[in-house]
Amino acid sequence: MDVTIRKLSGHCGAEISGLDLNRLIDVGFQALRQALSDHGVVVLRDQDISPEAHIDLAERFGEIVVNRFFTPVREWPRIAEVRTTPDQTRVIGGTWHTDHSYDSAPAKISILVAKELPPHGGDTHFASMTAAAACLSDGLRVTLRELSAWHSDQTFAGSNVVKGFDDNAFRGGSLHPVLIRHPESGAEALYVNGDFTTHFDGWSEAESQPLLDYLYRFATQPIFTCRVQWTPGAVVLWDNRLVQHYATADYPGHSRLMHRITVEGEPLGR
Repeated sequence: MDVTIRKLSGHCGAEISGLDLNRLIDVGFQALRQALSDHGVVVLRDQDISPEAHIDLAERFGEIVVNRFFTPVREWPRIAEVRTTPDQTRVIGGTWHTDHSYDSAPAKISILVAKELPPHGGDTHFASMTAAAACLSDGLRVTLRELSAWHSDQTFAGSNVVKGFDDNAFRGGSLHPVLIRHPESGAEALYVNGDFTTHFDGWSEAESQPLLDYLYRFATQPIFTCRVQWTPGAVVLWDNRLVQHYATADYPGHSRLMHRITVEGEPLGR
């Protein structure tokens, strides 16, 4: 097995060649897992992964959590359909966010597979939350280590992008440390995001918003990011404890279809 890893930017992202996800042996999976821990997001091209292999890959990382807000793929209900239609001007994931941060045991790994792509655009941006944490001032970092923040799924209630889900899908808020420790690498990462974080524990939303807004801007500076350009058959994996992501809505009048599986993590610690 000849695996090659090429970094996409200084702080996050890597492209891996030499692996076949439809026939992934254990040593190949370990190389993939290590690259994901090292770079936060990994890209594998020309895979044409089958639904069975998609599910098998996810289960190697842990238990699949079925997204309760997205339409499941017919015949494969553990795979979520992320679809953009030609009439949409906004897209799912079109703001900086972390998948499932509203859950008490939030997502660790997401695996997105390109099924139908527009003729241009539709790139996904990623931002390193470990780089953001490392570049905070010493004083702010000390302050944030003492704080926890609430995350809520209620933003889906007003969405005109994700529709048709059961109101019983809402589960209220979950509390997580603002600075977390990655359970495998031990890296410290910032864990707040503009889509789902509502306020700091013990603070009002009005008191929380100025600092949260600063952290959102700080964490998504271009220097912390990489940009993934999708190609037919591409598969992208990312660790939601290490990166945030953002889907670009720059292909109006065209369709885009992706298949996503999310792997459940564990409660987050400092």
